[in-house]
Amino acid sequence: MSLTPAEKKVVDWLASRKEGMIALLRELVDTDSGSYDKAGVDRAGAVIARFHEANGLAVEILPDSRYGDAVKARLANPAANDQRPVLLLGHRDTVFPQGEPARRPFTIKGARAYGPGVADMKGGLVIEAFVAAAFAECGGLAAPLTMLTTSDEEIGSPSSRPVIEAAARESRCVFNAEPSRLPAGASSAADKRQSVTSGRKGGVFMRADFTGKPAHSGANYEKGASAIVDLGHKIPKLQGLTDLEKGITVNVGLIGGGQTVNTIAPSAWCEIDLRYVTAAQRDEMVGKIRAIVETPEVAGTRAALTIKGEFLPLERSPESAALYDTYREAASSFGIDVVAEFTGGCADSGFTAAQGTPTLCSVGPTGGMAHTPDEFLEVESLVPAAQTLALAVMRAAAKVE
Repeated sequence: MSLTPAEKKVVDWLASRKEGMIALLRELVDTDSGSYDKAGVDRAGAVIARFHEANGLAVEILPDSRYGDAVKARLANPAANDQRPVLLLGHRDTVFPQGEPARRPFTIKGARAYGPGVADMKGGLVIEAFVAAAFAECGGLAAPLTMLTTSDEEIGSPSSRPVIEAAARESRCVFNAEPSRLPAGASSAADKRQSVTSGRKGGVFMRADFTGKPAHSGANYEKGASAIVDLGHKIPKLQGLTDLEKGITVNVGLIGGGQTVNTIAPSAWCEIDLRYVTAAQRDEMVGKIRAIVETPEVAGTRAALTIKGEFLPLERSPESAALYDTYREAASSFGIDVVAEFTGGCADSGFTAAQGTPTLCSVGPTGGMAHTPDEFLEVESLVPAAQTLALAVMRAAAKVE
């Protein structure tokens, strides 16, 4: 499909913004923003807010007392027949400890950029911000536009989930710019192939606390009830709930407990990760986990299960499939072959899809090795990713109109 004059104007504007994208990416990566560092996450939010304001978007800060504030930017379109906006979604928090950008600042080596959060997902925030700026400068979008930048996705979005869900309910469709991936066999963005996400697992993150009865392990062994032994009996049962054919996994990832080596353990704890594919599986699996945790294996012990956070699955719908087709067609205008893959990883896109809003995830620039010191972003994917996203947004908005 050839580009319309309005599409070409936006695409050409973005084509000349590579250095600006790199500069914004550098500033964001070098801004410390671990999920629990509210001050740092808010500094990263201020970088995004200043960019929006400089490019003509209206910015609203949605405060949170514990985690980082959400940043909501709007580009109005009073002439649009349908006032539901297109939503560009992303998070600016990272998994890294405080001080990581000072230890590993933004660098470019060859064709790749490195640094904490460079792909997951500060690169995605950069292209979303520039796409919003392109529409503010060039027009051409048959809808209002919202960009929502959240603060705590890496820990399950405890403060951002209701904000995300509310934004999704008022939107016509959602693009989440988590990093796209290199398909199997591709070695760089020059390969002109891109993998986006067709579906994601849901995840529930739980903590189980076990209480026993202390006793001297030599003199009064028989008077104690070990919380550690109770936990130990339950770990194989919890792991045994895994059903790979159904896409369900249960992992006891952290354990701890006890008082001293010569005391029958009065307490113990573990943290449990559940992943599942469909919303229908969630309650059944949580119920099974709770039953194992809270049924004593050792007389005199008790236990309680607490849900610490969770993500909903990104399930494919006819509407999201149509959104994917629109994106794939847009990418083909730049010679990019897009494929869709399912992943066990979770993201905020599950929250928007659960609201019934067509959602496409992983439309950010191409990267890999997220959550590790080797995390990278393909620099040459920045501009094409922004151009593809802009074109897909324009065409998705026009189809609704």
